[in-house]
Amino acid sequence: MDREKYLSQIDEVIKAGPYENTWDSLCEHPTPKWYEKGKFGIFIHWGVYSVPAFGDEWYPRKVYQQGSKENHHHLEKYGPLNEFGYKDFIPMFKAEKFDPKEWADLFEEAGAKFVVPVAEHHDGFQMYASELSHWNAAEMGPKRDVLGELKTEVEKNGMVLGASSHRAEHFWFFNGGRLIPESDVYEEMGSLEHDRSDEDSAKDSLYWPAAGIMRNHDDLYDNPPTEEFMQDWLVRTCEIVDKYRPKLIFFDWWIQEYKWKPYLRKFAAYYYNRAAEWGEEVAIDAKFDAYVKGSAVRDLERGQLDHITPDFWQNDTSVAKNSWGYTEGNDYKKPSDVVMDLVDVVSKNGALLLNVGPKADGTIPEEDAHILREIGKWLKVNGEAIYNTKPWKIFGEGPTVVPEGSFTDTYQKNFTSEDFRFTCRSNYIYAIVLKWPEDGEIHIRCMGKHQELLKTTIRDIELLGTGLHPSYFRNEALDIGCGKSFDFGDMPAVLKITVE
Repeated sequence: MDREKYLSQIDEVIKAGPYENTWDSLCEHPTPKWYEKGKFGIFIHWGVYSVPAFGDEWYPRKVYQQGSKENHHHLEKYGPLNEFGYKDFIPMFKAEKFDPKEWADLFEEAGAKFVVPVAEHHDGFQMYASELSHWNAAEMGPKRDVLGELKTEVEKNGMVLGASSHRAEHFWFFNGGRLIPESDVYEEMGSLEHDRSDEDSAKDSLYWPAAGIMRNHDDLYDNPPTEEFMQDWLVRTCEIVDKYRPKLIFFDWWIQEYKWKPYLRKFAAYYYNRAAEWGEEVAIDAKFDAYVKGSAVRDLERGQLDHITPDFWQNDTSVAKNSWGYTEGNDYKKPSDVVMDLVDVVSKNGALLLNVGPKADGTIPEEDAHILREIGKWLKVNGEAIYNTKPWKIFGEGPTVVPEGSFTDTYQKNFTSEDFRFTCRSNYIYAIVLKWPEDGEIHIRCMGKHQELLKTTIRDIELLGTGLHPSYFRNEALDIGCGKSFDFGDMPAVLKITVE
């Protein structure tokens, strides 16, 4: 593919479309209705890193950091990095049992409304058929267009396809190898002092550009990407848009580095204008302040809010506590913990994007599948409290604090029978009981007769999935007597409150 021609095409599409390359224009782009209503999606981290299945999906970076556990493991199991580097895992990534229909059926069973495969992770190996690089799954490893096959089956099952790009971090991802003379990165890219990244042979390497030194990549001004790399990023990302027409594009964290801003605007204008051509509703997910408020959907990695926000947002998290990709010995969450995170996020005007990490052979681990099926069972009974809902006047009540911020998903919350979350739709309020009381007696304080939050008549209450319409009285609290007959285990229960 001629990159220069593609860059010109990008400019032409922006010039001709309704969205301009300005924050003012991009902030006029609406959040898709399918996204706001769907609430629950599946994220898929699958790539070459699933072959070593050690540490986490950052194995390709950490293996080139001398002294790391990944480095020690690799040297012991595979030998020196100049004889067997990360790229040598690609032929071992065969995906011989990959069945996209089986995956899509499982995601539908889980109750997901959208699916977001990783199109390219930090390692630079594309999981789709690309005309820009031969380091892709259609030409190497599985020799299959993974993203294309998933698109067919996901959309056939009525779900929305998205795609994520983690390409930005590739700029520096392999730079540790430049400090190890006995590594293939060093041989192909040179040392930091004797840089070979401008040579044609280096640009054809999986590892290119392996730029910069080992500094703090959280710094907004540290190790800025080159124009050449950002142009390559833009063309790659627009190729995903044009070939697969995903309705959601997810970006990982490093794009908040200040030099990315013009390219982020340009991509958004291109994507939103393409979607306008297709007559489709689309969204961009981004972290921190990479995109200005109102121009994209805010994403919190493994994180939650402590309040309702008027802007729709997303929590991306994983079934495993320790990794996004498959690793041997993953530390898995309980299904109930994931369901309660979903409930909490939705009550605060958010969506949950839940990640699974398939094995190198293309199978989804049984632990991942079990969690998805348990979520699906709960949603089959209680989904009306999640899908197509809005936050109520307050997100909930109770003594248990959910901390705000990223990387809080492993915080043990220990909900009590006094902890509730609320959603609403039409003339229904859904009171979600996060821990069912042994005596079956429910007391919702904010709905008591002297409270200002509910100044209307309650016509009926139903305990979803049971057929029970319990007795209730509005005293100092809304007191609901459900009896001792029900045991919901560690899953939340839902009271559907019908009001006039």
